[in-house]
Amino acid sequence: MTSLGGAASAGMVDWKLAVATATRFVRPGPDISREEARAVVAELRRHAKASEEHVRAFTRMIPEGHEPEDTPVLVVDRAGWVKANVAGFRELLKPLLKKMEERRGSGPGGVVLGAVGGKVTGVEVGMLLSFLSSRVLGQYETFAPASRDLPSGENGGGRLLLVAPNIVHVERELEVDPHDFRLWVCLHEETHRTQFTAVPWLRDHLEGEIQAFLSETDVDPMTLLERVREAVQSFSGGRADGDEDEGGRSLVELVQSPAQREILGRLTAVMSLLEGHADYVMDGVGPQVVPSVAEIREKFQQRRAKGASRLDLALRRLLGMDAKLRQYRDGERFVRAVVEEVGMDGFNRVWTSPNTLPTKAEIAKPADWVARVHRKGEA
Repeated sequence: MTSLGGAASAGMVDWKLAVATATRFVRPGPDISREEARAVVAELRRHAKASEEHVRAFTRMIPEGHEPEDTPVLVVDRAGWVKANVAGFRELLKPLLKKMEERRGSGPGGVVLGAVGGKVTGVEVGMLLSFLSSRVLGQYETFAPASRDLPSGENGGGRLLLVAPNIVHVERELEVDPHDFRLWVCLHEETHRTQFTAVPWLRDHLEGEIQAFLSETDVDPMTLLERVREAVQSFSGGRADGDEDEGGRSLVELVQSPAQREILGRLTAVMSLLEGHADYVMDGVGPQVVPSVAEIREKFQQRRAKGASRLDLALRRLLGMDAKLRQYRDGERFVRAVVEEVGMDGFNRVWTSPNTLPTKAEIAKPADWVARVHRKGEA
């Protein structure tokens, strides 16, 4: 594997600087002794292993006698999460950054971006990741190439990341039983791991959609910078008169073309499915194995709904993180409604192919998905 800064597109984003910036500005984790930290890591690994069987039995996504690809579970700190995500971003953005690199010297915008772009963007990416690194409890990272620090499955699958300091921070903040909370988090994240290992086409499908979205990006540097400037003005209240309808939209929404909006609709639907399914499974398994699950769920939902501060709320809005909160709610309602209508095996038809994934409209109207997929399957 090449170094983070060694790619051909490294001139557009200084990835090494992104990592250095993020690790420099990342918030310190909770105060915990070395012995306590070792105990937390060991317990998270045990819970991750136990969650495999719980999730498989509940979801029935993996046929009996079939063993999916084994992917590693990595218990990481905030800096480890940053490095994993930089590696994933670098891989995903490589085609787009290569196109921008080729056009960088073709106009005045390219000259400006060529002079300072890589360093500036590296710092910006690093600052964003430093903000996010203290908020993520876990993640199934699937796009970063395998390396010594980021091992993957035999066929290049992903890895499950559990961010230990953040889990400890939240369990203390919520004042819940730490052992129950750690298992509860592992159930959610193990569901994501099961989704990707039990559905081999899912990773390639998501990557294809993301690459299609990026390929539609207007790669003229000045145009891109102008769109970002307009997005920031809109967010800060500095938009022009007559643009009130743009208020409240995220940065992602404001820089997209009509073609990208269509792709983003499909991505939103599949992400709503994945997140909602994980929440549904977590709640379904929880009462049997997590004694204080009701208390944890109530307190965690309250925390999820409100930001820690006004700045936190503002950043969530700009980054589109409020949309992610809606994905949890809408996706969970979709999964619950479908399972109630056609059972777990009937719901699992969703994993048959990209054609059986719900549309954004069907996430809001589960009965339409049931009618389309089950009527077609029974015809």
